[in-house]
Order: sequence, then structure tokens, then C-alpha cells
Amino acid sequence: MTPPTPPSWKLSTALAAALGAGAVLGWLVGGHAAAGIALVAVAEVVLLLTRIRHQARAMMAAPTAASPLQHDRFMTRSRRIASSLRDLRNAAGQLPDAVVLLDQQQNIRWFNHAAESLLGLHRPDDRGASLQQQLAGSELAGWLRDGAREPLTDAVAPGRADGRLNVSLLPFGDHEQLLLAHDISHLSRLEQVRRDFVANVSHELRTPLTVIHGYLELLDPEDVPELAPVLGEMRTQSKRMGQIVEDLLTLSRLETQHEVADERVPMAALLATVRKEAEALSQGRHRIVLESTAEADLLGSPKDLHSALSNLASNAVRYTPAGGSITIRWQRVADGAVYSVTDTGFGIPASHLARLTERFYRVSSSRSRESGGTGLGLSIVKHVLNLHQAQLKIESAPGIGSTFSCHFGSARLLVPGGGDES
Repeated sequence: MTPPTPPSWKLSTALAAALGAGAVLGWLVGGHAAAGIALVAVAEVVLLLTRIRHQARAMMAAPTAASPLQHDRFMTRSRRIASSLRDLRNAAGQLPDAVVLLDQQQNIRWFNHAAESLLGLHRPDDRGASLQQQLAGSELAGWLRDGAREPLTDAVAPGRADGRLNVSLLPFGDHEQLLLAHDISHLSRLEQVRRDFVANVSHELRTPLTVIHGYLELLDPEDVPELAPVLGEMRTQSKRMGQIVEDLLTLSRLETQHEVADERVPMAALLATVRKEAEALSQGRHRIVLESTAEADLLGSPKDLHSALSNLASNAVRYTPAGGSITIRWQRVADGAVYSVTDTGFGIPASHLARLTERFYRVSSSRSRESGGTGLGLSIVKHVLNLHQAQLKIESAPGIGSTFSCHFGSARLLVPGGGDES
């Protein structure tokens, strides 16, 4: 006997509530309510189709037992479910995000209108076709071929040359998959506007700051003793503003770069330079130790790598009280080599670690200003490492100290004095 079917108003209410819950879940998980709605909508379509199939089988299994009244009720329910199915399908079809339902072999079973404009798919020709073949030559095809284990961020939209996408592949149903592509073109354009603004403003500030700093240097505090403290503070702040401008220009350049001109970077000489700079900044207030056991050079940009590695050492000096120790290490690991800086400074609470590489983010504003930092050093480090396919790892505990580690892959290692990979 077929299980009782809930009244139509209950079914409609349940479907609507599920869509609302999907919107909330999508927003909480990834900030995209539309993706959650799409996932729930497709699930409801499958549920309704399954329900219709079960009811049809029940009616066909015992045709003689069904009375005319039961048959009419079944047909009424079927029409209502079919109507809900069309509504859900239309809703999924009008979503602004691309939604593609794939089978186990990643052949296309269904896609919405946004998939046509963003992914370049065409109905009905592409139904049943391989998604990889339809996206051949695009960044998405390579991502699918490699397994699509992690979401793909900021990829070029195959269907629109000026479009940018965030793409994810989710398991769905019995061995099926759901591809979701969120259009971030407007965010990319806003980000480019921000970069251009920062770069232009920084460039325009460089000249007047240079003039101000030059005139301040001409003023001798001994000529006006009563203004000596004021002149000293003005010189300090002028120099700090100049450093902020230079760091902003460096960061703007790194953000627009996608690769570096690879050169051999002799690590022995670079590490010695980093240590000397740290000692000069410390002025004898800290114990600075260099441990180099990797016996390997790096392949990359000498200027950018010097900037990143020196930034980490300078930060350790700035945020370690007098009498503390700083250890600079360059050592081998199983999959490459690691440059690390360990200090015995104030340490950083765990709640701040994830945001340390954001520009101008400070754990303690007053302490950072006193140390002379610009708040951009770790942002520069992160971008330099990204250009060298390296990763930054931060370990810290309040009152104990911090360790900042740069992990370089084996492809970036060279034998010292030679031309072969280590």
C-alpha cells in the first residue's frame, strides 16, 4: 500500500522551508546563498522525481485494487508534484550562479542558464557530453582533470573572457556531482580599482614626502634648541611615512605580478646579509644566531626574497624585548627546505594568527608604532612566497615567542655553486 501523502500545502511549505535553509547554510559555509539554494533545489527535484516514480509503481502494481476516487487523488497529487517540480527547475534555471549536474563520468546531465553564459555550454547539444571536453583549453578543464579536490578561485570564465569565477565540485546523490560556479567579476574589478588607487596615491605621495624629509634634514636642532624634540619627532614620522609609501608601492607591484624572473639566489650570502641587517637594527640588544645546514641555493627573485626574509628577521628584532634571542635557520626537510626565524618575544595569541598577513593588521597598535613597523611587512612576505610557490607557517604562544617559517619546494632548490637542482 502506498504511504499516505501529506497535504499539498504541507509539501509546498516543506519545500520552501528547505530552500530557505539552503540559503542560510550556503551563506554560512561560503558566503554564497545562491549556491545553497541551488544544491537544495536540485535535491528536491530528485526527491520529487523519486516520489512520483514510487507512486506510479504502486498504482501499476495493483490496478484492480485502485478505485476511481483513489485514481483521481493520485492524478491530482501527481499534477501538484509535477507543478512543484517545474517551479523548482525554473528557479534553479534562473540562479545567477552556474549549476551543472554531472554523472559519475562527469558527463553533463543538466545545467541552468547561467552555465551557458559563464561556462559557454549550449543546450541541448551539450547534454550528455563530457564537461572536460566542452571546457577544453580552459583553466577549469585542467582543474577537473586533476581531480578538483579543492575549490578553484579566481579563474577565467570559459564563456566570457572578461569574467572571473570561483568554482567548486560537490558530491551529490548516488555517485553524481554538482559543479557550482560563482561569478566574481565585479569583485575582481573592484579589487583592481583598489590596487590602482593605492599604487597611484603612493606614487604621488613619494615626491612631497621626499621634499619634506629633505628640508627637515637641513634644519639643525642645535640652531633652535627649543624645537629640538619637535624636529626629532618630525624626522622620525617623515621617515616612517616614506617607508609606508615604499612598502605600499612594493605590495602593489607584487599583487599585479603572476610570476618572477628566476635567478640563482646564493643563500649563504643572503643569510649573512639578513643577519647583519638584524644586528644593525638590534644594536646589541639581542643575541642573534644563524644556523644554516641546508646547503642549497634558491631559484627566484633575489630582490624579492631578500625583502621577505629580511622582513621576518626585522620583525623578530622589533617585537623581542632587549636581552632576548633570535635564531635564523635554513635547513632541509623531506619535500624541500625551510627558512625560519624564531624569537623569544612577546608571542601572539592564537586568535590573531590567521589575520597576521593582512595589510595594516596589528596585534598591538601601540607596540607596532613604537617599534617603527609599517604593518605591511607580512603582507609583502606572503605575496613574495606565493610568487615562489612557497608557504608561510606561523607558530606562536604568548609569553614564549614565535616562529615564522617559509617552506620552499624541492623544485626551487639548487646545488650551491652549480646549476642543477638539489
